[in-house]
Amino acid sequence: MTEPEVEKKPARVVVADDQTVVREGIVMLLGLLPGVEVIGAAGDGEEAVRLVGELAPDVVLMDLRMPRCDGVEATRRIREQYPGTQVVVLTTYADDESLFPALRAGARGYLTKDAGGEEIVRAVESVLSGEAGLSPSVQRRLLERLSQAEPQSAAVMPTPPVPPDALTVRETEVLVLIAEGLSNQEIAHRLHVSNATVKTHINNLFAKTGLKDRAQAVRYAYAKGLVRPPG
Repeated sequence: MTEPEVEKKPARVVVADDQTVVREGIVMLLGLLPGVEVIGAAGDGEEAVRLVGELAPDVVLMDLRMPRCDGVEATRRIREQYPGTQVVVLTTYADDESLFPALRAGARGYLTKDAGGEEIVRAVESVLSGEAGLSPSVQRRLLERLSQAEPQSAAVMPTPPVPPDALTVRETEVLVLIAEGLSNQEIAHRLHVSNATVKTHINNLFAKTGLKDRAQAVRYAYAKGLVRPPG
């Protein structure tokens, strides 16, 4: 007799946006979707930090350009003071001046406001499972920026790549596919293994290298010369 499945609890989310119409629209949209429970809404970064301290949400959906305390500073404070709460940026801006400061401040996800409700939920689930919740366009921009920043190390790639930091050959293959932007499911299909096996390889390579998320893994792969720049 099989044991009954334990119902997955919805992710508890705080929405932070200084535009009332946008904030209320996001709250309403997420309220229609399974897997997410909105437990609070903030009109600026100061209020967002305060609500995190009071409510201990799983995730904050964070706008960047807000009064009193902007999204980057609020993200930094939340990640320092309340490390159990993850931050997914949800903003109009996808330029480098917005993207990279937010990631450096500790955001684990980055979406633009044209994202649909299901994409937002996927990003929330991704960051809670230890992955980066980056939209495809943001991930491409990150790869382009890294390829520009690491032209020498990326220009020469041994074939096959030599595993660094005691990684196995298979772990190195998984790392390279992460850097190419593949999801866990796509990696499993490419390597003809299960999703669980891919997660095990990712956990192992993160433990060996000290990496915390996929964005760091992309930077690491370029720094080690494991991947070539696009084109």
